[in-house]
Amino acid sequence: MSEVIKTDAVIVGAGPVGLFAVFELGLLDIKCHLIDILGKPGGQCAELYPEKPIYDIPGFPMVTGQGLVDNLMQQIEPFGPQFHFNEMVEAVEQIGTPEAPLFRITTSGGQVFEAKVLIIAAGGGSFQPKKPPIAGIDDYEGKSIHYAVRKMEAMRGKRILIVGGGDSALDWTLNLHPVADRIILLHRRDDFRAAPHSVNGMRDLVAAGKMDLMIGQVMGLKGENGVLTHAVVRGADNVTHEVEADVMMPFFGLTMKLGPIAQWGIHLHENLIPVGTETFETNVHGIFAIGDINTYPGKLKLILSGFHEVALAAQKAHRYVYPDKKLTFQYTTSSTNLQKKLGVA
Repeated sequence: MSEVIKTDAVIVGAGPVGLFAVFELGLLDIKCHLIDILGKPGGQCAELYPEKPIYDIPGFPMVTGQGLVDNLMQQIEPFGPQFHFNEMVEAVEQIGTPEAPLFRITTSGGQVFEAKVLIIAAGGGSFQPKKPPIAGIDDYEGKSIHYAVRKMEAMRGKRILIVGGGDSALDWTLNLHPVADRIILLHRRDDFRAAPHSVNGMRDLVAAGKMDLMIGQVMGLKGENGVLTHAVVRGADNVTHEVEADVMMPFFGLTMKLGPIAQWGIHLHENLIPVGTETFETNVHGIFAIGDINTYPGKLKLILSGFHEVALAAQKAHRYVYPDKKLTFQYTTSSTNLQKKLGVA
């Protein structure tokens, strides 16, 4: 067995909300280790949508997914968080009491942690894109069929077929339009689930003849050695024809899997973790759930909502880590001690 790593808090998930938890906990002198199944920080923002613009982060009229992650990494650097990537938490054992929680946490790689606080910021759990049921699609994946855009420049001059009718499909239709040779948006019906301004922007481009909108479904693929040349599309009139495309991007959503979280003794409701809105603590004392993984009345699955949840969870976490120490709330703008932690005093 590996040597036990003892720390104040273990954060499961290194997406934006998990990263911001390091900051809020760090302000309270709570040391953190983060565990993530991916190979780098950032969660879905970095893995699936690094160049996708985000517009609802306070103080940033627009920031990309990767830009937000980079800023958060810079923000938490003074607190020296320790990261453990390509690891999944497989077991959580309660070895303390409700009044003085202590958890033994074991990962898929054999790492063992002991922490007074466990914070679950795992998004919706581990995720993978939903694949369309097209014969032979595996041969094209990673070459000319992609489920995420990691480098917009790689799409320059391409004929891109985007399939789907949700926010991701419409967002990338608009964002890739300036670099693509031609954008074709294919959806099974002329009714979209995306934000109205995105749908209106797409229809403006169609009306101006700057992109194509097709109603139908992809039935097959043509090309050699993973290089796509045509998609076989069946239209709303049941007529099948071939559409020229260098790249196809299906956006059918993500399949979420909670994995071992379901065995940790935490109450679940429809694969989400119920929490109270005062502290975002689960039914297990010392275990908190923040971000998309939790549920409560009025829940909004927004990054900025997760940031709010972190701030309140940190206050309760302090009671477990420092049971004999009274917490006096301080503003970072007025506290010299806090400014010293941030290296700005």
